[in-house]
Amino acid sequence: MANHIPQSGNGPQRENDPATKLFVYNGGFLTQQRVRRILALAGYSVNLGKPEKGDWVGVWGQSPTSNRGEAVSNATDAPILRVEDPFLRSVLPARLGGAPALGLLIDKQGVHFDPARPSDLETLLATEPLDDTALLDRARDAISRIKALRLSKYNNFSPDTPLPEPGYVLVIDQTRNDAAVLANDADEIRFKEMLVFAQTEHPGARIIIKSHPETIGGARGGYYNEDDESDRVQILSSEVSPHELLEGAIAVYTVSSQLGFEAIFAGHKPRVFGQPFYAGWGLTQDEYPVARRTRQLSRAQLFAAAMILYPKWYDPFSDRLCELEDVIETLGAEAAAWRSDHAGYVVFGTRAWKRNSFRKIFGAYAKLSFVSTPKAAIEKAKSSNRPILAWASKATDAFLTDANAAGVPVLQVEDGFIRSRGLGAALAPASSLIIDDLGVYYDPRRESRLEKLINASDGLDEASRHRAERLIRAITIAGLSKYNVSASTQLDFKKGHRILVVGQVEDDASIQKGCQQLRTNLALLQETRARNPSAILIYKPHPDVERGLRVGDLADEAVLDYADHIATETDPVSLLSDVNEVWTMTSLLGFEALIRGIPVTCLGTPFYAGWGLTTDLGEVPARRVARPDRIALAHAALINAPRYYDPITNRICPPEVWIERLSDPNIDLPTPAPLRILSRLQDAFSDFAGLWRR
Repeated sequence: MANHIPQSGNGPQRENDPATKLFVYNGGFLTQQRVRRILALAGYSVNLGKPEKGDWVGVWGQSPTSNRGEAVSNATDAPILRVEDPFLRSVLPARLGGAPALGLLIDKQGVHFDPARPSDLETLLATEPLDDTALLDRARDAISRIKALRLSKYNNFSPDTPLPEPGYVLVIDQTRNDAAVLANDADEIRFKEMLVFAQTEHPGARIIIKSHPETIGGARGGYYNEDDESDRVQILSSEVSPHELLEGAIAVYTVSSQLGFEAIFAGHKPRVFGQPFYAGWGLTQDEYPVARRTRQLSRAQLFAAAMILYPKWYDPFSDRLCELEDVIETLGAEAAAWRSDHAGYVVFGTRAWKRNSFRKIFGAYAKLSFVSTPKAAIEKAKSSNRPILAWASKATDAFLTDANAAGVPVLQVEDGFIRSRGLGAALAPASSLIIDDLGVYYDPRRESRLEKLINASDGLDEASRHRAERLIRAITIAGLSKYNVSASTQLDFKKGHRILVVGQVEDDASIQKGCQQLRTNLALLQETRARNPSAILIYKPHPDVERGLRVGDLADEAVLDYADHIATETDPVSLLSDVNEVWTMTSLLGFEALIRGIPVTCLGTPFYAGWGLTTDLGEVPARRVARPDRIALAHAALINAPRYYDPITNRICPPEVWIERLSDPNIDLPTPAPLRILSRLQDAFSDFAGLWRR
């Protein structure tokens, strides 16, 4: 997915390398398949019994069961391998039903949160040069990306949760008797002392105590309670973005919380009352310094060691060890889905055959309620305090007006731009969808979320640009488009200046909303010929129209009055290498040509028109003021706006995963058997398509 630069030693174990036997005495190693798999990829085979020479004993951090392994280690002289969760784990905490971790911390010396002895992480921080320019650039880019995605170890917070007014001192609570607290010789007295210091050192300032996510979720208690609150001190017992919380703080106090580590990258020099791994390197104010930690590190060096070199990160889509960048995008996609979906939806306007896909893509965290009428949708949403998820073509102006009057938010859904392997009209389920809280991308009458993203894309950072470039390259090499249905056919075109004229479904919403006077395929052909009398025109009918599933068919005779060729039964993207430019009303093929560097003329107003990248003959909204290049446009349309779903692992995924699936002809993307049968029936009775599309 990302750079795949093997600098962290996270590559898979070589096939011929023998696995090191790891003997365990904690049931979690046996019941948690993900843990065993990551250990296997890192070169360890989990076993029961008594270790022999050359074997290791595996324990989970300093959990209550770790003493069993320690006893066996003492009796057999087998060294201990300590395993812990990584610093980016999952959306939800494990104790609150979180998914398996996206990596492990595997340490041969100790455990990162115990200062009694050096860990592998401390050794990295103390001795590794950490001066490689590429490594530090990766660290800085990753820090920026984590901030942009608002990622932390756990990520179950809503963007809408109110934050305290900026200007407070942040005191971080932890779970009572957690191993990371006990290993730092901290207790309730230490936490009370820290709170006193925060008030004394910042007289008059408000104090916000941030509860731990597991405390908020009811899994474990913390060290502070309502008795600690006063007119200056407030406990924050709601899940909020740690990054935004840190941005509003004037100072940060912690014992050993990971939030103290994150505070460093928010620009703070946190006051530390324990001895966590990030203390002692010149980036913290340490109440209890660790004498052996004398090195001065930069933020990028600390991050590079702790987040890139130390962990074993895991890619669940390809079942391999991977780099931090891959995990950031995986967790970012999952966290964005949770933040949007966790309250559940009332779903309106979806056909019956799409509902199973909607449950998978939008219903992982809360149940969906499907309703059939606009009135029922608004009433159900209002009574259950949930937003409406509406198929965009069903979200009429009247419906949106009524929902707004009722105070019910509506999110409109449409197919993404790399949708599926198969036509939507043939009932192929989508793996790319765009959810819009403002409008819908094909309707230029009002601003959409995608339009807002494009308008903000002028200042795209270099890491994001490189990612978009890699994605465009992968799409181009694989010859991918929206539906990916037709094999390429070699056609013999006349020589000359060739223009691809793109036919569309004439009753499609993008034509109805995005075109002004010119709305038919015949009119498109006539206008293109009138403006290009000597060009070679190649007309490509829409795949749905070719199969008789949608409106817009033209007789060959009518087409050939204006065009030189009709390109039927061929992959439309394969034609792009044969033409000099593309003319369209609002077709997505115009966007696919644009990101490949082919000139495009628009007679309507698609989402990609009006940014200075196309020749625009239709009306362009004055609010489209940005001037992005094709890389920035692609980033907004292919990375930022859509949600992607991997039908192989049944997970929300980054776009790179979906592109990889589509690019591999050996992967049989699943389609439920009933849909295959229904699809065949639909083909057979295509003359009656209007009946089932109502």
